[in-house]
Formats: sequence, structure tokens, C-alpha cells
Amino acid sequence: MTLTISFNKLIAQYEHFTNSDDELTANRAKRILQIGEAIPVLREGFTDVSILETYKNEIRYILQDSFSPVLTNNEIKAASIPFEDVVFNSSERFKKIIQAAGNQFELKIKNMPEDDFYIIACSVILNFYYGYNINFKRPFLYEIPDANGIIRYYKILYNADFTEIIPTEKAPKITEEDYNLLLDNFDNIELWKEKFPPNSYTYKGFVISNIFDVTDDQSISNVKSSLISEKNNNDDKFFIDFQETFRSLFGIKDLKVGFSSYNKEENSFEHIFGGEIESFLLDNTESSKCHDVLCDASYSRLLENNKFLAISDVDEKHKASNCKVPQLNIFKRQGIKSVILAPIAVNSNLFGILEIVSNKPKILNSINANKLADVMPFIVSAVKRSKREEENLIDAVIQQECTSIHPSVHWKFKKEAKRFVYEQEIGNPATFNKIAFNDVYPLYGQIDIKGSSEARNWATKQDLAVQLNSLKTILKSAIIIENLPIYQQYIYQIDVYLESLENHFQVDSEQQISDFLKNDINLVLEHLNKLAGVKELLDAYYQGIHNELNIVYDSRKKYDDTISKINKRMASLLDKKQEEAQSMYPHYFERFKTDGVEHNMYIGKSITKEDNFNLVYLYNLRLWQLQVMCEMENAYYQMQPNFPVQLDVASMVLVFSQPLSISFRMDEKQFDVDGTYNARYEIVKKRVDKAFVKGTNKRVTEKGKISIVYSQKQDEIEYLKYIKFLQAKKYLDTDVEIVELQDLQAVTGLKAIRVSILYHKTPEDKEFYTYEDLMKEIKA
Repeated sequence: MTLTISFNKLIAQYEHFTNSDDELTANRAKRILQIGEAIPVLREGFTDVSILETYKNEIRYILQDSFSPVLTNNEIKAASIPFEDVVFNSSERFKKIIQAAGNQFELKIKNMPEDDFYIIACSVILNFYYGYNINFKRPFLYEIPDANGIIRYYKILYNADFTEIIPTEKAPKITEEDYNLLLDNFDNIELWKEKFPPNSYTYKGFVISNIFDVTDDQSISNVKSSLISEKNNNDDKFFIDFQETFRSLFGIKDLKVGFSSYNKEENSFEHIFGGEIESFLLDNTESSKCHDVLCDASYSRLLENNKFLAISDVDEKHKASNCKVPQLNIFKRQGIKSVILAPIAVNSNLFGILEIVSNKPKILNSINANKLADVMPFIVSAVKRSKREEENLIDAVIQQECTSIHPSVHWKFKKEAKRFVYEQEIGNPATFNKIAFNDVYPLYGQIDIKGSSEARNWATKQDLAVQLNSLKTILKSAIIIENLPIYQQYIYQIDVYLESLENHFQVDSEQQISDFLKNDINLVLEHLNKLAGVKELLDAYYQGIHNELNIVYDSRKKYDDTISKINKRMASLLDKKQEEAQSMYPHYFERFKTDGVEHNMYIGKSITKEDNFNLVYLYNLRLWQLQVMCEMENAYYQMQPNFPVQLDVASMVLVFSQPLSISFRMDEKQFDVDGTYNARYEIVKKRVDKAFVKGTNKRVTEKGKISIVYSQKQDEIEYLKYIKFLQAKKYLDTDVEIVELQDLQAVTGLKAIRVSILYHKTPEDKEFYTYEDLMKEIKA
């Protein structure tokens, strides 16, 4: 657009005033017309802004009715070029505002991108030249710092009565079709430039800006916009902007904003969840009891009555209180001179305390504290949302870490939760319906630590024997110093326990010995601690005792550490492999750490909610399961030499051909099978690893082999195909055997395929070993 400065329309209005009955008005009109005739460029128009300076006195006279000298110190007003921030006449108050902003300040509309200026100029043409009714008005703002550096906001209202719009020969005529197209394309700057080419219209005239200080309103709006934003309100930039907004609201440069979150359960203040927001009440502590940072009167006002508390002069109050008011001590220590504390509460439910502080006395007080009234509803809403997000995050962590719902079935829980919430909202009785999946195929596998009970018992006996023998030595030394029959009785009891550990260790033996140590021996040791002759023995004894358990915990620790490391490594490997399996076809998966790692999988159409389920996905998952079990065994034996206790593992897969139904048990927070027939699967799963091969005393699971338990002939045929494939891939050896299992309680007819696994010494090793060969290599 070509912008031409002209006073033609303004001067033309005075032509009507020359015949006014008011002699003063008529004479003034004639004088203005004379100026127009004497300086024709003022009416013809010009683009050279230096002319404004040349004829500034004449222009000031022409504009005098619009810029009343009487109101010049009150009104904020300026005459300028349309769509430009070139001011050539203004009120005294406007001049003072610009002067206070400093020499480096550049006057510019804050909330108007360059493209929007162009489009709005085109919209003006559509309105005033073509007569279309377009509401293009929007509030324009200046952000101007005052003498103290506080940002103040000014709203601009344009008076365009003295402008003309003149098309040039470059201006294409706007048709109805063009207008309709532009209505739906405000943000398409290229289209607007096509319909309104640059310099195709001339804006001739000038505009008068009526400007209003809206700092309070805009500050409140900024607080609202910041707090209702869905963006992360915990980052540093947000807090800096938020603090600047409060500085504008209060007109205080050094003002700082803090927040203390309230923990109702602990009746304490805490730093806000996440972010870098300060808490002046807490100073450098993470949390404090409310009564430790507030006096009784302040506690009552803020927490019980939910009313704001203003301290206009901290030093004066501190001196008058003889340093006995905790919050005054805290503020004085930080150099804070005046404070406003505002409780963030809804229906007496306190969320926290908003803290506004200054290092100048009396600048914050109970009077300007009332400025918070308009922003508190938005602050309350934001804090409520933050609290809710914190609780949701905590719940999510608990769910993930403690009661995780597998992603494959999450959709059904979400669907039911939505229904539940809807029923509550419309006032209907709401119950959470049963979550069930029908016609799903189960897969179960386990890698079990062989002889874990025997290893645990051996470790227990070792620790107890060490502790009992140490005590026996101490008591024998005590008899020499203080010959009491009770010592002999304790030695006798220790010998009985040592003999039981050696020859007939039973389930309750550990508990009996622990009770003896706790109830009898500890009392004796307290007495012996006073005897000088046994002190060294006692010191050596206590050095071998675990601080928290108060027992010898050496062999048992090695065992527990071994079990923990095995489970952690096996579970980690299985979880990683599961990600690959889920990408093949979604299915339910869960695993458990016991003395080894067990896993359940269910696959079927009802779980995936898709129509593309085919049995080929079940067969694929069965083959994947076998392969992963072999890989887990390999990973275990490659790590076995590094474990404190050398233990073996054995793997088993349970095959169940018939689809079944599973449902989520709310009380136990886990899935379980439905129906009497399906319960047979759970019975087999719990007992089969303890089953014996028919006619023998050997367990169906065996170290170095994988056992595949089944009951149907078609399962045998299917898995023999998988075994043949895995033999070709060097996962399995050639020694396949099929055995019958002894009958379990209520379960008969089970069989098992057993085949040896091939191992590698290291992940990079290309050689294949049987279990026996691997053990020889490891021990070599």
C-alpha cells in the first residue's frame, strides 16, 4: 500500500464551519482554510515525512480541536501515519510516557505480525471501498516501560475519519468470487497479495490514536492466559514471564513471586511439584511443618480462615515481636521488607500459599493486596490443575510400577472407565463392569532355578552354624572368667542346634534357632559385654552380624544376591524380546519373578480388537516362545560363573490347545481364567513343574533341557515341527524324547517332549555345546 499523508478530509470539514453562527468557530475555520490554501501540499498529500517538521506549527494549529490543550496532560493521544508508528503530533501525557521509556525504546504495536498488518489493510479496503461488511477489528497494544522499567500496557483505538482509499491502475477489481475466497483464507498472505498487489491502493490522510492505560486489565489477562495454558508451566521462562506480569500488576520493579504447596496429610509446606519456583516461607528447606514457619495468629488467618496476610514492614514487626515470630525471622533472614501471603483455597480446601515479596518496606500492604482479587480465581484454577496433574502422575507411576495394565488390553479398561465416568456424571448408579476376554489362547513358560530350596537351606545352615559356633566360643571363654551353670546350659543348647543343622534340618529349625538367639542369647551378650576378658571375642562376633537383620547373613546373602541377579537378567531379556513379539502381533503378556521367571501370554481377536486374527499368529508366538527360552538359558549360563552361588536352571513350556476366557480380578489386580473347565489350565500350570516322569522319581524338568508339556496329539505334531526347525538353527540338540507324566491331582494324560538345549560359552562364540560339555568348558 502507498501511504500518503494528507489533511484534506480534515480541512474540508472546516468549509462547513465558515458560515457558523458562532463567530469564534467561523473565524477558526477560515484560518484553517487559509493555511490549506497557503500550503496546498497539506491537502494534496505527501510522502516526504520531513514536511511534517517543516510545517509542524501549522499542522499543530489544524489539529488543535482534536488535541485540546486543556486535556493534553490527561489524554493519551497521537496523530500518526496509517499502519506506521510515525507520530507527528501528540498530547503532553503521551510525550512523557515515551520520554520515560528511554532513548532506546522503539514504539511498535506488540501483538500485530507484519503479515497481519497487510491483511488488515486489505480488509479496510474491502469494507470502505467495496462496501463489504467485515468485522476486522481487534485490540492493538503498545507495551511501554515506565521510568522504573515496569512494563505498562496501552490499548490503541484508531480514528480513521480523515483517511481516503484510492485505487491505482495496478488494482484489480475485487469480485464476489474473490471476496468469498478471501473469507476462508485469512492466513494465506500470498492470496491476499495476489488480490491486492503491493502499491495497488493509496491510503491518503492520517489517523488519530486514542490510547488508554490498560495495565491492570492486561496483567490480569496475562495471568489468566499463562495459567490456563496447557503448556508446561514449570519451566524457567514461564516463571520469569509470570513474575513480570505481577510486577506490572503491582507497579513494583523488584517484586518477586513464590509459592508454597500445602500437604494436608503432613500439615506441612513443600516446594511446588517440579519447576524452579521459589518458596520464601521455606527459604532453603524442602519442606517444613506449618507451625514451624507461621505463628499461631498467621496460621489461623491463612490456613483456617483462608484470608490473605500482608506485612508492610517486616523489620518493624520483627523488632516489635522480639524475634519470636517464625515467619518474620525467615523473611528478615532473606532481606525481605514487605510481604503479601495469599492462601490458594477452594471451599476451605487449601492447596498452597502464594507469596509476593519486596526488598522495600511498605511497598506491599493490605491495600494493594486487594489487586489479587481479580486474579485469584485463575491462580486457584491453575493450582488445582497442577495438583491434579501431580496426583495423576503419581497414580501413573504407581500403576506402572505396581499394578501395571498391559498396553494390549488398556483400550478395554479405558472404554469401561469412560462409561463409568459418564454414568456418574448423569447421576446414574455407576459400577465398574467386569473386564473379560473370550476365546483367547494361553501360552505359559518358566525358567526355574533348580535346587533353589536345597541351596537356600544350605546357605541358612552355613550362616546359623557360623553364628552358633562363635557364640559357643564366647560362652566357653565366659565360663573361665565367671563360672555360671547357665553358660553351660546355653552351650548344651547350642550343641543340640548344631547337631540338628547337621543331621535333621527341618522347616521350623531356622525359626527355633532365631528365637533362641533373640530371647536368650541377646540377654546373655548384654551381660557379657561388661566382662573385660570376652570383649575382643564379642567385638569380632558383632562384626560378623548384619546391622539390620541382627544375624550372620553371609551365605544367605550370596544366595539372595544370586537369585536377584538371575531374576533381574532373565526378566530384562524377556521384556526386551517381548517388544519384538508385540510388533509381530499384539497380545497380552505378564511375567513374575519367583525362584526364576514365569510368564503368561494370551492371544486372540478379543484382546486386539482387530478382525485380522489368524491361528498363524498363535503358531508364530509358540515358536517365538521356544526360541526365546533357549536364548534365555544361553544368557544365563554365560553369566553363571559370575554369580556368588553356582545354580542351575531348567526351562518348561505348557501347551494348552483350547481357547479359554480370562477376566480381570479387581481384588487381586490381575487376570485369571474363567469357568470350571478353564480352571484345569491353572491347576496344571501350578503343579506341572513338580510332576514326575511316569514310573520314575525324576522331575519332568531337567537342567540342560527344555520340557514341552501337552495333552493333545496335534500339539505333539506341531511342536516336533518347531523342534526340527530349531535343531536346524542350532538352538536344540537331536536327543528328542517323549515321556508320560505321572497323574496330578484331578489332571491325567499329560505328556512331555524333552530335548537338550545347545549352548555357547560367550555371545560371540560360534561353537555349540551340550550342557555337559558346557560345564566342562566353564570349569576348565
